[in-house]
Amino acid sequence: MSVAEQLRQAREARHLTVEQVAEITKIRTDHLRALEEGNFDVFSAPVYIRGFVRSLSTLLKLDVPGMMATLDAELAKTQQFAEPPPLMRQRQGFVDFLMLQLSRVDWQKGVWVLGAAVVLATVLLVIVVSRNSRRDPLKGVKPAVYQPIRSNSGETLPLPTPKR
Repeated sequence: MSVAEQLRQAREARHLTVEQVAEITKIRTDHLRALEEGNFDVFSAPVYIRGFVRSLSTLLKLDVPGMMATLDAELAKTQQFAEPPPLMRQRQGFVDFLMLQLSRVDWQKGVWVLGAAVVLATVLLVIVVSRNSRRDPLKGVKPAVYQPIRSNSGETLPLPTPKR
């Protein structure tokens, strides 16, 4: 059975209209109809077809890996999508490498790790600041004795000599 037939039968078995599925998945109705008719020429790239079929299969509670395998077999038979698009063979720069690594991060776990790191850094900062605020800033300063200036050039006012 083709992907198109499976999608249509599963949608009808769940008593959903194309408009209801479009509202839930945010996929345009003309794209949904094209998928259910097996008309892949409407799409500009196979990535859209794969993404839409994956979303619909998940919504309709179908076997997603099985649907994707069947879809790949069907796409291989079409002339337009038989071969994957050629990738550019340029050297990757640092930004490309960084973006690839960031795309592999599981952000749901990453947010928790980042939050824990921020909390830990805040606690450490509070500890350091509280320890430094308790320290006496004059500790280690030797007492000084005032020694008046011997010359009275008029630049400063004379201070009374201390009585001993």
